Amino acid sequence: MPRWLDAFPKAVVVAFGTAVSPLPATTLVWLRLDDALPAPEQFAELQKAVGSARIIVLADRPDNEQALTLFAAGIRGYFNAHATAANLRQVASVVEAGGLWIGEALMQRLLASTRAVMARMPGAARPETVANPAIADRLATLTRREQEVARAIANGSSNKEIARQLGITERTVKAHTGSVFQKLNARDRLHLALMVNGQRPS
Repeated sequence: MPRWLDAFPKAVVVAFGTAVSPLPATTLVWLRLDDALPAPEQFAELQKAVGSARIIVLADRPDNEQALTLFAAGIRGYFNAHATAANLRQVASVVEAGGLWIGEALMQRLLASTRAVMARMPGAARPETVANPAIADRLATLTRREQEVARAIANGSSNKEIARQLGITERTVKAHTGSVFQKLNARDRLHLALMVNGQRPS
């Protein structure tokens, strides 16, 4: 894929099924799915070959159910195979930092499920009440606008939806999101949502 090669010009490309030695855990391995084969089988075969390396899956036709199955199996990211080079580098950056890269639609679904579960927990913290003092201190470092963006992310809103809600541009939302992630040391949107909703992230 030319865009992928543009993003990672020094990467090594091998055909699926080629013998590969186990790789260090810090290595990123990208698997472009073959639609003719079951995705879990492709992942399992690759995982056996590369050991503890972090695997990111690229799908020509992304599917939330397929993504959930693969995340349960241990992938670290799931993304459209036809993404831009800049987006691919962003995925790599998140995974290298220890986060998971989850598509927008799936992220919204996971956040909605997380909120529903947390609401049923005895003594569950309300979004505006943070139980962990260390997290509360970090949240206090956010500007008013950054807090609004953080709460919107925790509610499962996409960048486009946040821009519409707050009457700002998507570019501005991205800038605020980057600042929020940096100040809170959040790995990804799910990690941030757990912080904002008052639960101590693992």
